[in-house]
Amino acid sequence: MTDMVLQIDGKDVTASTGMTVLQAAQQAGINIPTLCHHAQLEDYGGCRLCMVEVETRGRTNYVVSCLYPAEKGLVVRTRSEKVDKIRRVIIEELMAHAPDAPELVKLAQEYGADRNRFEKEASFCVLCGLCVRYCAEVKQKHAVGFIENGPMREISFIPELAAKECWNCQECFAICPTSYAQAAYLLTEALAFPGQRKKQAPAVKPQPHTTFGGIPVIVA
Repeated sequence: MTDMVLQIDGKDVTASTGMTVLQAAQQAGINIPTLCHHAQLEDYGGCRLCMVEVETRGRTNYVVSCLYPAEKGLVVRTRSEKVDKIRRVIIEELMAHAPDAPELVKLAQEYGADRNRFEKEASFCVLCGLCVRYCAEVKQKHAVGFIENGPMREISFIPELAAKECWNCQECFAICPTSYAQAAYLLTEALAFPGQRKKQAPAVKPQPHTTFGGIPVIVA
């Protein structure tokens, strides 16, 4: 691969052809927040938290760093007044859906976000798509997917596949930033195949748990 040099936060960073700005920053130890990025998955750009300021050919733009390709001579600023404002609003919007998600609470403190700015629509899911994409791309089982569109969009486990594939997997629970994936699965289990939990113990090691809307969920 051909190497190139770009500048991120005033630091010269070497990146390989095909790398994104986010990958180049991570390789250089520069933190850019994200909720929907995962090293094993195709880049998605869903959460938009990784928005950065880029300057090229004298023009400044604001781009999603997990999708924007690294370029020779590109100047990137991961923090600026405008970038911080964009992230702050995104965090506030996400907290309207998942106000107690640990990662969002941490980011709200860092960026001074107001968790009560937007009216609460507590779906507890931020539509990062990690569970859907992990099941499809890594496990290749397609047992969970998106349903509906627009404000009605949500994730849903497909009962016939979940009964067969999810019991001894449950790997998506650990990467979900809000614990909603596990709650959605347990609800599907309770409604679609309620006797399975009594018949056999799960293959995964029991972990400490709390409740999510009355449903027990694992605490990472």
